[in-house]
Amino acid sequence: MKKINIVIADDHVLIRDGIKALLQSIDEFDVIGEAADGEELVQLIDSLNPEIVLLDITMPKKTGIEVITEVKQYNHSVKFIMLSMHDNPEYVLKSVQAGALSYLLKNTDHEEIIKAVKAVSSGQKYFSPDIYSIILNGLANPDLIKGNQLNEVLTKREKEILKEVSMGLSTKLIADKLCISVRTVETHRINLMKKMEVHNSAELIKKAMELNLI
Repeated sequence: MKKINIVIADDHVLIRDGIKALLQSIDEFDVIGEAADGEELVQLIDSLNPEIVLLDITMPKKTGIEVITEVKQYNHSVKFIMLSMHDNPEYVLKSVQAGALSYLLKNTDHEEIIKAVKAVSSGQKYFSPDIYSIILNGLANPDLIKGNQLNEVLTKREKEILKEVSMGLSTKLIADKLCISVRTVETHRINLMKKMEVHNSAELIKKAMELNLI
């Protein structure tokens, strides 16, 4: 019986060991390599040409999405399964758009991981109902993705000031409440408007509401 050759990539040894033990317990699977970062993974793929790669998004040197994007430019046979702790719509959609055929969360039960590997090996895509819902919602609501992107870009202080601005507080009241200077509040407000591409407080509040930031 021809086995399904698999490479695992994650920067946490315990996670790699756990996934490897699970996959090696299935007669059809053969884990032929492991990588701890994105650059090492690309080298492994080039040298071993595995059928399937299970990889994490957040790895040193190259992210999982960067690895998929790079490898897909010259190798169309390898199949990618993203295994991540992130259920952020932006990560899910970017992974799928890059070429991942499956997206699993790290709290996924063992049976689902096995199902995903078998499905992807046969050329099918595999998503749990929760992930499939995230994909559909993200495609139908592009503002949701923008909101998540901005939420990661905004600093903790900017988020605090955005909240106070949305409540109608003046610059002076915000400064007093947060124990910072009026000049500091104004600087943060200007940075918020630049990042959110608006020109005044009214537009700032409106866009923040549209993007579910407040």
